[in-house]
Amino acid sequence: MPQPFIDEEFLLESPAARHLYHEYAESQPIIDYHCHLPPGEISGDKTFSNLSEIWLGADHYKWRAMRAAGIPEAIITGKDVDPFERFQAWAKTVPQTVRNPLYHWTHFELKRYFDCDLLLNEKTAEEIWALTSERLGDASMSVQSILKKFAVEVVGTTDDPCDSLDDHRSFAQTEHPTLMVPTFRPDKAIAVQDTDAWNRWTDALASAAGISVSDCVSFMDALKARHDFFHEAGCRLSDHGLESVPFAACDERTAAAIFDRLRAGESLSPTEGERWTTYLLQGVGRWNAARGWTMQIHVGAYRSANTRMFARLGADAGYDSQLDEPVVRPLAHFLDSLEQTGELPKTIFYHVNPAYLHPLATLMASFQDGRIPGKMQLGSGWWHLDNMEGMTAQIDALSSLGLLSRFVGMLTDSRSFLSFPRHEYFRRLLCNIIGQDVDAGRIPNDAELLAGLIQGICYRNAANYFGFTRT
Repeated sequence: MPQPFIDEEFLLESPAARHLYHEYAESQPIIDYHCHLPPGEISGDKTFSNLSEIWLGADHYKWRAMRAAGIPEAIITGKDVDPFERFQAWAKTVPQTVRNPLYHWTHFELKRYFDCDLLLNEKTAEEIWALTSERLGDASMSVQSILKKFAVEVVGTTDDPCDSLDDHRSFAQTEHPTLMVPTFRPDKAIAVQDTDAWNRWTDALASAAGISVSDCVSFMDALKARHDFFHEAGCRLSDHGLESVPFAACDERTAAAIFDRLRAGESLSPTEGERWTTYLLQGVGRWNAARGWTMQIHVGAYRSANTRMFARLGADAGYDSQLDEPVVRPLAHFLDSLEQTGELPKTIFYHVNPAYLHPLATLMASFQDGRIPGKMQLGSGWWHLDNMEGMTAQIDALSSLGLLSRFVGMLTDSRSFLSFPRHEYFRRLLCNIIGQDVDAGRIPNDAELLAGLIQGICYRNAANYFGFTRT
């Protein structure tokens, strides 16, 4: 019988690494504080018919790999494709993903969800399809059962300020042990390139808040009302997806004039757009600080580079890349503008370009305040960096320039309910890195020290940092 590819010691390359993982990391609950899972599928306890539905329906990581392997787009994202044909295309692609994290994730998920040790390829596709389809039909593979299986203590969804949060409130009434919390993501408030879309969203904001929005003051009042509403529903984080954080000082009079132009459907100059973004982000930052929330800043992604495919498929379809433009100077001015008035919230910085790990790590150290441990966080490897090399680089940068011991750990940032083993993947990698240092004598083999470090990063730091509570 051949040795399974994903065995109990996978990625654990030394006795010290194996001890750290099995003793301190393996049993820790999961706080998945940032993801893109649909709240309605959690509240409704969705079940899935087959692997194609749960695996390939929205995972643009896999779509990118399939395109690179020469799979026709009609099979990857087409509306009328037979599910097994799409799965076969993925099975054909998987052997070509060796050394890509998709190869590890695919087999981790087969192992952890379906107890399947087969390597996925064209020859095994039919057997794996049959096995997984049978398992997916069982109640133990419903969404809520998956959350229990992986001891997911908290799942943080990503939500527009106009969302009703009905699914969050409904799920909160159940006795399920997982806490589902919303995340306040007001990106559409600063998406001013399309003024028609911005005005439609502003009308929706006014309706959701129950406030007539006629000027900039009432616009901010409506946004603040939704921030308050989200807080009452258990929200403790905002999230902001930006190429970079701009900083162009904007007083209330200037913001009022910009708002009037937007409401009239007029296009803004690049400088006016930066002023509006600065004004909005400062407002949310102040509200976050007052509420004890965390501000997540995702920067460095150049989105939808392929205009033809964007027109065909829209955003989040796998046509995004790392951005190589500087981000630190304006971000420093933005952070400083809030710090000067004592209104800088807890902040997590995520960047998809590894060249900015050290600049961000050194910048955030300038804004630690001596009151909140780890107030400024260098976020886990994100998007193009949530792989062995990217996560190792993030751990090394934080270790060298900050306090790894205060790191709030991994998140899935995923749209798939099969992604929770990424926490295990991260924990194994973390324990292997620390284990190597222990073996080399760079870290003492002290049980109390190591237990505190590993358990903190895997669970306890996030639990203390975010302060999630049931409402």
